[in-house]
Amino acid sequence: MKGKVLLIIGDAAEVFDTMYPLHRVREDGYDVVVAGPDQRVYHLVQHDKHPDWDITVESPGYRLAADIAFKDIRPEEYVGMVISGGRAPEYLRYDADLMRVTRYFFEHRLPVASVCHGIEILAAADVIRGQLVTTVAKCRYDAEFSGAVYVNEPCVVSGHLVTARTWHDNWIWMREFMKLLNARGA
Repeated sequence: MKGKVLLIIGDAAEVFDTMYPLHRVREDGYDVVVAGPDQRVYHLVQHDKHPDWDITVESPGYRLAADIAFKDIRPEEYVGMVISGGRAPEYLRYDADLMRVTRYFFEHRLPVASVCHGIEILAAADVIRGQLVTTVAKCRYDAEFSGAVYVNEPCVVSGHLVTARTWHDNWIWMREFMKLLNARGA
């Protein structure tokens, strides 16, 4: 294996935001370690647009077990981190251990990928000031209130941070993240 990459999830993490990077990062020979508030099984959700709704419709998706709890993460053992979207970041951002881990990745300029609501974790960790980012439009203010510069683009690379709007942008998001991750190991 080339190294370990954290995949941050919780209940209501979005299925595509989670499963696509899980397999894409493994495809390049990295050990993906799924992390959650506790080491247990989490319930993922699927988001889709509905013609009569102003917001996405949420339905149950797959379940995924966390390999490690946030409190047990030793960030120096990892080469990168992926933060899934969905509703999970709304409550994960209150986890002090996740904030500690997130700040470590930014202090050491390790590759970080964040999609959709994942920006809420980065905003809470106060690590995106001055960074150019994208996210789902309804999280724009989380980014801006935290000092980031929001742009409505499918994917933005700002130093060691790669952000995307939604799972619709997974292909470009993971392509850019893998470039950073693989360049670091080269």
